Amino acid sequence: MSSSRLLSALYLLSLSLLLQLALGANLVTYTCYGSGNFTPNGPYNQNLNNLLGILDYNTPLSGFAFSSLGQSQNIQSYGLALCRGDINTTACRACVDEATTKIQNLCQFKNEAAIWYDVCQVKYSNVNFLGVVSTRQWELLWNTANASNPDYFNGKVIELFSQLKGEALYSPKLYAAGTLEIGYSTTIYGLVQCTRDLSGDNCAKCIDVAVKIIEQDAYGKVGANFLGESCDVHYEIYPWF
Repeated sequence: MSSSRLLSALYLLSLSLLLQLALGANLVTYTCYGSGNFTPNGPYNQNLNNLLGILDYNTPLSGFAFSSLGQSQNIQSYGLALCRGDINTTACRACVDEATTKIQNLCQFKNEAAIWYDVCQVKYSNVNFLGVVSTRQWELLWNTANASNPDYFNGKVIELFSQLKGEALYSPKLYAAGTLEIGYSTTIYGLVQCTRDLSGDNCAKCIDVAVKIIEQDAYGKVGANFLGESCDVHYEIYPWF
């Protein structure tokens, strides 16, 4: 590639990233679950509204926040919000602000819900999930294209995730992102991240479960994104973080 074409490609990539930030975070998926609904304007509803407000305010300060409100088991709410480890405070604030609003509209009166954007996630429940690895609710998205040599490609994806898991466990953010070149023109871009209420051991367990699901259900795909309540694991063959 000539230098002028390279500069053009870099310019277009930078422009696309700037446009993404300007347009805001992108909703990926959400889930409304749990054992039932709560009463509108009741004690749980009030606690939940206050909880989401706390998360909205506190999360951008460090990229993560969790809290609980309420004294009685029937009305207590638990929640957390997490921003992707590579985004700045402004982008984090915009994403969490949108997520805490959107989740109430999409999962109106549900006791438990989780929502994932491309750069943040928000989760709440009437059951205490903090500090526990949860794999009850997860989504797996994948690129429909297949690698030309799926066995080799899958092995390299697992190799990259193993490396990133080791880095994430020593990171204060429980986050790591990196690349692995597997040919003259192919690079795998990977990311792992856990919610920071988890211990290092529990983070490792969550990543292991996610990688196993990707290995089985997205075998040979050139990209896949595991979105879990406790961890996210994502790879592509183009730069996206």
